[in-house]
Amino acid sequence: MYTHEDLSTLQNQSLKLQSWIRQQTFSPEMEKTLRRFSSWEVSELIFKINQSTFRGRLSADPSLPGGEVEPDGRQRWFSLDEINELRRRIKVSKQSLMPPRPAGKRAMRAAVANFKGGAGKSTVALHFAHAAALDGYRVLVVDFDPQATLSHSMGLTDVAEEFTVWGIMARDLIHETNRMNAAPTGAETGTALPRRQLPSSVTGLGLDDLRVQDFIKPTSWPTIDAIPSCANAAFVEFASAQYRHLNPEWSFFAAVSRYLDQIQPDAYDVIIFDCPPAIGYQSMNAVFAADMLYIPSGPGYWEYDSTTSFIGQLAEALGDLSHGFSETLPMGKVTLPKAFYDIRFLLTRYEPGNDLHRAMFDAFRRVFGDQVAEHPVEMTRAVEQSGRFLSSVYEMDYRDMTRETWRRARSTFDNAYQEFRQAMIAAWDKMEAE
Repeated sequence: MYTHEDLSTLQNQSLKLQSWIRQQTFSPEMEKTLRRFSSWEVSELIFKINQSTFRGRLSADPSLPGGEVEPDGRQRWFSLDEINELRRRIKVSKQSLMPPRPAGKRAMRAAVANFKGGAGKSTVALHFAHAAALDGYRVLVVDFDPQATLSHSMGLTDVAEEFTVWGIMARDLIHETNRMNAAPTGAETGTALPRRQLPSSVTGLGLDDLRVQDFIKPTSWPTIDAIPSCANAAFVEFASAQYRHLNPEWSFFAAVSRYLDQIQPDAYDVIIFDCPPAIGYQSMNAVFAADMLYIPSGPGYWEYDSTTSFIGQLAEALGDLSHGFSETLPMGKVTLPKAFYDIRFLLTRYEPGNDLHRAMFDAFRRVFGDQVAEHPVEMTRAVEQSGRFLSSVYEMDYRDMTRETWRRARSTFDNAYQEFRQAMIAAWDKMEAE
């Protein structure tokens, strides 16, 4: 027989080997670093200009970042900071290399969600974040999943639970309760509202004193920040249920949205949520804060069936919340019923030579029409390796494999990201300026 004590023993055994595992995955210093990108990658894959044009711009202006030159002088390698400096200063045919970003509008928020485990949520979120950063956008990723795969892939491993989404929700509970207690009378009856008392187990954590920025951590990518998760945050579902009992008037599902509303609108361009494989307090916070909903699914029938169940249960949950609260959430900017600018289904682990996969792709398109992404994420050896080593294909050096293998893996995410980018720009057009 095994009890919680045995589970704790197993965890301790794992913790003893964590440093060794990190050394196998990250640098010897146990810190993930971002590689440099070759002039070929910068010109053709990132800026999408001819190599000779790129070399010409560098030769014409010695003040531009020149990168690091290989001993034989044939190739230059650039950091992401240098790439972004080049992007700001170089124009081709009088056109800027900066990505489109409407003025006066906040960052676009996209939730990657499905309660089917292994659907590729973390993989899609990671690659979209890295692709957006290489595209010139400033990115914030929010890891709602206690498995913390996205956080670990970003190199964030030693995370205290109070600095996760759980901390944001508990902080919001305190702030919202204080706001309600400060209200002198009820609007309709004119009578005094009952005061809500929170236990010291919540108020004594010091969360109400944390600043918005305290939850945001830098990553190895200079233009990507993260609100990480950790395994200890798995109790958030139980804690949130208790918190609702402490203050039934607390609109728990809007906690993260209220938090994000406090971030400067121009601090980031894109905010990407990696959701847990469940419909719960964390995932509902994610979908309520999101402008776009991306739903990854594997190409099998059971995965299609699970995805169908997911959108049905999500619809019921959103409907119940919409009927249970007033038109505007307290201290938030989300209106009810909750609406998304776009909803997309993205097939993952797709093998174009597999008859079943092709049939399921056609089935998805027959059912969901244009809301199915045109370019599924293909399963290649490089994609499989990226998951194994907690890195995206953008972080992998093409010299570690055949260039064709690497190009195929990158192109599948490039194509998926381009569709995401187009949907994001279209959504920005619909968004009102703040």
